Amino acid sequence: MWQLEALLRGMVASNEKDKKPHEKTETLARTMIPKEYRTPMSKLVSKNTENFYENWRRIWVLVFWTSVTISLFSWKFYQYKQKAAFRVMGYCLCFAKAASETIKFNMALVLLPVCRRTLTKLRETFLGTIIPFDDNINFHKIIALEIFLASILHILMHLSCNFVRLASCPKDEFIAIFGRAFHYRQPTYSDLLGNTIGKTGIMMIVLMTFSFTLATHSFRKNVVKLQGPFRHLAGFNSFWYAHHLLAFVYIMLIIHGHFVVLTHEWYKKTVQHVNFFFFEFQTSFFT
Repeated sequence: MWQLEALLRGMVASNEKDKKPHEKTETLARTMIPKEYRTPMSKLVSKNTENFYENWRRIWVLVFWTSVTISLFSWKFYQYKQKAAFRVMGYCLCFAKAASETIKFNMALVLLPVCRRTLTKLRETFLGTIIPFDDNINFHKIIALEIFLASILHILMHLSCNFVRLASCPKDEFIAIFGRAFHYRQPTYSDLLGNTIGKTGIMMIVLMTFSFTLATHSFRKNVVKLQGPFRHLAGFNSFWYAHHLLAFVYIMLIIHGHFVVLTHEWYKKTVQHVNFFFFEFQTSFFT
């Protein structure tokens, strides 16, 4: 380092012989700092440029995934805004159905990042140059977080708003709009909560909450020290086996989608989507 300093001082001295010592010191300090980092603005631009070139593959994948998710949410939101049921349930219906549309997409996608053999084959293709396959676990976590938040929004809209409005809707208006879907019998809040859709929805959110909780860093790495019989809930084994419970979530999702009441055509229900989800679930463990 002293040799480098002597060399730099010599370079400064040869170019600026007439300057005073303190000016030469300032010039030396500036000489040792790259030009791109000498002002706050150039430093900010340089760092952001470097971060972009380093992470451009992550950025475009996340932007593309976010755009698709938002597009699906918006499409389903405005689709249900045009339906007759909107007059009774309002925007609660739109938010619930829009959230469910993003869940369908991301449930089909969430297991792809953990298909190890598939990713190994894809990494060897040209896709390996534009997709950061080594960040597959982080992408898996991001998708899972979106699924969990969308599920919470979906069930909250139904439990706190849609079910209440359906049960309290005037009889004549209910028969006119929902008569066919409910066989011309207006359900109570308990009926809506206790039917197949309500039960499977609650069971799914319980299993997802349990699995996602054990997948957090504190539980997976055994940072949390639980007492008594609960001590077995912390650790990698608990995380691994709890994640297998999500197989039941896929099964219940098939049932949940099959009994949707506001959609009558079979090809518009979620069954065909969920079959693909379940296929992805199988391939994640066997490929």
